[in-house]
Amino acid sequence: MDIFDKLSADQGELGQYMKFAHGYFSFPKLEGEISSHMNFRGKEVLTWSLNNYLGLANHPEVRKADADAAKDWGLGYPMGARMMSGQTKYHEELERQLADFVGKEDAFLLNYGYQGMVSIIDAVCWRNDVIVYDSESHACILDGVRLHMGKRFVFQHNDMDSCRKQLERATVLAEKQGGGILVITEGVFGMSGDIGKLDEIVKLKDEFEFRLLVDDAHGFGTIGESGAGAPEYFGVQDQVDLHFATFAKAMAGIGAFIACSTEICYFLKYNMRSQIYAKSLPMPIVIGSLKRLEMLRTMPELKNNLWKIVNVLQSGLKEEGFDLGRTNSCVTPVYLKGGVAEATNLVVDLRENYGIFCSPVVYPVIPKGELILRLIPTAMHSLDDVKLTLEAFKEVRAKLEGGKYSKTEIAKVKTDL
Repeated sequence: MDIFDKLSADQGELGQYMKFAHGYFSFPKLEGEISSHMNFRGKEVLTWSLNNYLGLANHPEVRKADADAAKDWGLGYPMGARMMSGQTKYHEELERQLADFVGKEDAFLLNYGYQGMVSIIDAVCWRNDVIVYDSESHACILDGVRLHMGKRFVFQHNDMDSCRKQLERATVLAEKQGGGILVITEGVFGMSGDIGKLDEIVKLKDEFEFRLLVDDAHGFGTIGESGAGAPEYFGVQDQVDLHFATFAKAMAGIGAFIACSTEICYFLKYNMRSQIYAKSLPMPIVIGSLKRLEMLRTMPELKNNLWKIVNVLQSGLKEEGFDLGRTNSCVTPVYLKGGVAEATNLVVDLRENYGIFCSPVVYPVIPKGELILRLIPTAMHSLDDVKLTLEAFKEVRAKLEGGKYSKTEIAKVKTDL
């Protein structure tokens, strides 16, 4: 059998929809200046789908820093992996500032968030070690855990009784095998929006011996007094052993970092295969990240503006009876009832008739019969944007509950295929 034959026959859980979805529901093209209002298929839309929390993506100071760095250095420098020929004082300075910001001894720059998390788990956990992780962990954590050749136990989401039970099992096995235990959770869960119970997890260190890795992609820059993330929010920076975050959210860039003790940081520098064998981050990204971090640290009004929009949006939705689940962060999931057909028709209505662009989430990401409209508020949004969205959501909910969207099959739109 030709290995490609099965790929053509089975496109996978999400790929099965691509012939009617590609370019509209999946892989849509938002064009124009990065903002709360962009263009989609020739029409202006109010967009709630960009992880540009602090509005830095198109900030004039950021644009200038990026452009100046590209002019001064080009995209090639430095050439080679950092271990061999790609090290610069600017990479080191960014690491120093990141470590200082999140309250750690040291930090290590990573080229990508997803790849970085997978590689951290691979480097830290050996065959005899045991992993205990939250059931709603991001895909990068799940893939890292799956690559682990040792045992792993999953605890129910944010359930400390379940976590304790899995730690009990892990402790027995780790002692038998002569290994250690790594607990993995998130600072802010990107789909549901609830904050990981870091304060309760670290208390379990009084009962069990383990190290804690936190994926703080959505918490970094958005929560905590200074914006340093979930560990600062709970005041447990010293108990989080590995603090991971990406630049793709609040920093509106690309790349990531892991912050920890200097000893472990050097271990990672010499043992993370994804970094040892990858080209160093180009200078414009490093210089641009330094500018973004400076603004994150020195301009609290950015986070304040973000939370003004978050609070008005979420309180307004709740007052209208919308179910936001357990979110207590910026992530704003609106839970509704319906299948793929209802979701597609509702989204087409929102985009074409109300000028609102947000991301739908359906099965297999969530259970059948449910749909989520996932909103990502940013500092760029206005109170008028919120008002318009609240009115539109009330109207489409009435149509959904009245069965209008279920009377038709999956929405047919012109795709890019």
